[in-house]
Amino acid sequence: MSTQSRLQYGLQGSIIVCEVTYMDTYITGATIKTLREKRGITQTQLADVLGVSGKAISKWETAKGLPDITLIEPLAKALGVSVMELMSGDTIINKNISSNILLSRFYVCPLCGNIIRTTGDAVISCCGITLPPLEAEDTDDGHCITIEKVEDEHFVTVNHDMTKEHYISFVAYLTSDRVQFVKFYPEGNAETRLNFRGSGVLYIYCNKHGLMKQKI
Repeated sequence: MSTQSRLQYGLQGSIIVCEVTYMDTYITGATIKTLREKRGITQTQLADVLGVSGKAISKWETAKGLPDITLIEPLAKALGVSVMELMSGDTIINKNISSNILLSRFYVCPLCGNIIRTTGDAVISCCGITLPPLEAEDTDDGHCITIEKVEDEHFVTVNHDMTKEHYISFVAYLTSDRVQFVKFYPEGNAETRLNFRGSGVLYIYCNKHGLMKQKI
């Protein structure tokens, strides 16, 4: 089975292929930018076609994020190339010596959905590709978070669709010394109970719009 057929099966079927035998690298930001400019379209125009934000396109092109696997075929079509043409292939020093949890980095594999958190910069690889650390944006109107106090905990709800194509993957609450992490799944509910102690940052991850944050 070729790399292209494996990717198509992952997009059309109910599973996502995690192991791609002949693919050494994922899509690079430089490739997306070059093809977009060659096509003569702006980041905003490309974003409108794919149903994502202009900021998402900017992150892809500056290696601060990767397009979800469900967007590969639409992205290739929008850029006027085949999926195979779209695919292409530093040493990082972690300065967070004290392991302050608030300085954590999140990495999400666009192929298998694996979620990795590190206490600082690191070189992370999954499914044969090097993952960039995600850059969190402030939550917006399309990703609102509702927080209700329930006894000694807080009931957190993300007001967002939870379809197989568009969903919230996880919520995480970080303070300087602890992490609370909850995984969500498509067609489930994006809600959970968390214990907020002191000040921290609440993160959510949307498979199409990336990592977002809200200070608590």
